[in-house]
Amino acid sequence: MEKIEEVNKKISFIVSPGLEMELKAIPDTEYYRDISEFLEDAVKALMDARRDLRVAIACALYEKGKISLGRAMEIVGVDIERMKEILLERGIKLRRGAETVEEIEEELKGLEI
Repeated sequence: MEKIEEVNKKISFIVSPGLEMELKAIPDTEYYRDISEFLEDAVKALMDARRDLRVAIACALYEKGKISLGRAMEIVGVDIERMKEILLERGIKLRRGAETVEEIEEELKGLEI
């Protein structure tokens, strides 16, 4: 299988002056190289703690066609049947079959037999 290289993307957002000050101090703590590394870790920790948020994100991305069923399963941490149930409970129509090579690879990765 061909590995697809991921490219980091730059995003920007607005924060309060207090949060800005705290974020700018992150590299000085020597816990993280930079603010980006800290934010990535913080988001991962939040996602680990909030299953409901993982479910909502996976469903939104699946519904928009941005991820496959296999990738949605990975995000939520459930098997294929449970992921289908979650999507149907939320009124999201299941796509039948992978539409691209990437989706086939993602679904195979998510099955882990």
